[in-house]
Amino acid sequence: MTIYAIAIASNLDKVQNTQFALTALKQLGTCQISPIYEIPCRDGVGADYWNAACLVDSQIELNELLELLKILEAQTGRKRPSHHISLDIDLIAFGQDLSAMQFNPKKMPLAVDVIIPLATLWHSKDLPEIAHQYKVIE
Repeated sequence: MTIYAIAIASNLDKVQNTQFALTALKQLGTCQISPIYEIPCRDGVGADYWNAACLVDSQIELNELLELLKILEAQTGRKRPSHHISLDIDLIAFGQDLSAMQFNPKKMPLAVDVIIPLATLWHSKDLPEIAHQYKVIE
């Protein structure tokens, strides 16, 4: 089994696309889900995002997971480049144990909208607690 730390974001059809992603991830194994936060677009151009994170404990192989994440984005109609993001779902880290996770170098340094939800699930020196007043989606 491998633990995968996954970040989820959407600013287009947020309810539908976030639920779609979470439902798909739950099919992979044991899934811990963070609260969903509404966080402004990083560059201030697009609509606010719903941001969440998951820790998925699964038997799926790394390459299979990476391919699945691309497929999930495509199934929601993800278009690049665009400020209207149906689904952005990224592998942040993976490993056999939370104390020895390997970060995805393509996602470093981590953005605030990744750290905030992920830090609710995984306490690590690499995930500093960030004081914020972002809305939690119920």
